Amino acid sequence: MLGVTLGTPLLYIGKLLSLLGAGEEALKRMLSTTGEQERHRAAKLEEKRRDEAVVELGLDKTFDGDWNGAAGRLLLQWYSHSSHHQRLVALAGNRILLAAPPQRVSVRRDAFMQVIAEIPVAEADLVDPLPAYRNDRLRLRFKDGSWLTLITEEWRSELHRYLRRHQQSDDSRAAEA
Repeated sequence: MLGVTLGTPLLYIGKLLSLLGAGEEALKRMLSTTGEQERHRAAKLEEKRRDEAVVELGLDKTFDGDWNGAAGRLLLQWYSHSSHHQRLVALAGNRILLAAPPQRVSVRRDAFMQVIAEIPVAEADLVDPLPAYRNDRLRLRFKDGSWLTLITEEWRSELHRYLRRHQQSDDSRAAEA
């Protein structure tokens, strides 16, 4: 009973703050210049197009659904090693490394990371399926046609930047040839 008595005013305060925040945003949009309004509309349109592309390419799914494919087997290995939801993906020369903490940890999980899979680049490719958009999705495509979707913590992670530079250098070499 004491929790309800103390919690109810906090709910009202939270609702009031969210209404004030929404009102402030509406006021900012109303008082913004035409250029700012156009930029806001363009950003919303790009976000909508990106979200549609994510659904169209299947990037909203974890993997292709085939548990017998290389991606499905990797997921089973990944999950059997650790129930922790976060993983580390690293590119090391001609390998893609996947690491995870050995169990669910809350502090210093990076210190406990262990490599659970080393995938040669001959077996899989790491690609940015939406290079035209600011996104947090990568796809790990295996040679058997199966794939995994990886969601990064940052919108443009270091892996995105590496893949973009690598793609640009490949494109320039192809143009020269």
